[in-house]
Amino acid sequence: IWLALIFIGLPFVVRAVQPVIEDLDAEVEEASATLGARRLTTLRRVVLPTLTPALLTGFALALARSVGEYGSVIFIAGNLPNVTEIAPLLIVIPLEEFNYDAPTAIGLAMLAISFYLLFLINPLQAL
Repeated sequence: IWLALIFIGLPFVVRAVQPVIEDLDAEVEEASATLGARRLTTLRRVVLPTLTPALLTGFALALARSVGEYGSVIFIAGNLPNVTEIAPLLIVIPLEEFNYDAPTAIGLAMLAISFYLLFLINPLQAL
């Protein structure tokens, strides 16, 4: 299951991080090396702080996509109770039985979590 969701979510992370990596100045890394920093120190103190907002944005986009994923999880993992149950499946099954209360509650919870993630990630993009 996780492999399928990683395969689906990875492009969102790549699309968020790629422009930041392309804009990253090589001179800053060279200056860090000139000042005596090792490669790991340069990565930790120069590169990662620049990439962190883009990584978090990509992670949030991938998470939002994977929470709503239906097709790939059902085809790959099936529907095993308490193992591979996913929120979209928990919405579809009661809807087929004309029970609208439970799917509405799950949908509202997913919407609230999505808005919370967006409001949490939005200030990080301003950095």
